[in-house]
Amino acid sequence: MSTAPESTAPGGALLVVGDVVTDVVARHRGPLAAGTDTAASIRRLPGGAGANVACWAAYAGCADVRLLGRVGADAAAWHERELTACGVRPLLVVDAVAPTGTVICLVDTGDSAERTFLTDSGASLLFGPQDWSDTLLDGVGRLHLSGYLLFSEPGRALVSVALAAARARGVPVSLDPASAGFLTELGVGRFLGLVEGVDVLLPSRDEACLLTGLPDAADAAVKLSRHVPLVVAKQGAEGALVARSGAVSARVAAVTASPRDSTGAGDAFTGAFLAALLTGAAPEDAAAAGCRAGARAVEGVGGRPPRTADLHTADRRTADRRATDRRTADGRATHRRTADG
Repeated sequence: MSTAPESTAPGGALLVVGDVVTDVVARHRGPLAAGTDTAASIRRLPGGAGANVACWAAYAGCADVRLLGRVGADAAAWHERELTACGVRPLLVVDAVAPTGTVICLVDTGDSAERTFLTDSGASLLFGPQDWSDTLLDGVGRLHLSGYLLFSEPGRALVSVALAAARARGVPVSLDPASAGFLTELGVGRFLGLVEGVDVLLPSRDEACLLTGLPDAADAAVKLSRHVPLVVAKQGAEGALVARSGAVSARVAAVTASPRDSTGAGDAFTGAFLAALLTGAAPEDAAAAGCRAGARAVEGVGGRPPRTADLHTADRRTADRRATDRRTADGRATHRRTADG
């Protein structure tokens, strides 16, 4: 298959094709107590790697973000509202039988805020080429495919159809491998065959090493960049590596953060990275934007960015607290002056 350019002229919409799921986030401290209770803080939140990427791209300033996904009738309206509130245009196919996918996220609230996923993909397993139309690419500057599509037969067929349609129009395509665990089941050779023709690959460190059999992330990114023109390996607290055509072109430093929940940090990176590319940014600068978004993501709970209303509420609380502090300080000063006088 011929190789498309890794970027086009700035502008156009971002179309994300991927999973939309309901996250049940359970935050606990220390090891789980087998056979008995472990205290946890539990929240139900909107999630899904594809949906998260779309929301973070909109948060990063992309004016036109569209998301194609498949959900169950049980939660379709809720997910549509949540996506719209994040500035994403939802293009959701509603499955009348299968429920919306659900992921239980077990988050250790220790220093690493590491998470473990229990995944029931639900309606996403039926997401396939019947849900695609080439008209979805009208006005689109970039297409992003969630790697979770590759872990079902209908999803693999959808990737093939969407990739062919994008390349016929000259629309560059990116893909995030999504899950080292599922990649192991799929097989490295099969994965590399399925992503033939993708322009940008955005693996995590573990995924890059798994896909190449190499223990060093830089070596892995270099090797992958001989298969895909541009590889951006996400390394969490160690930033990101950018590799092109068999060589590392940049090592991007991470942004300091106080992690609470690492869920969706890679999705945040990808969304901000793609939003920056659509403005014409160089991949290295786009990776820096991704690192900033990833740092913001780990400081919150769940895989989505804070909404404007949430930010306003936080700002009001901060302002109220500062005003209270000032009044308290003024009162103490007045008391001191009265006592001294």
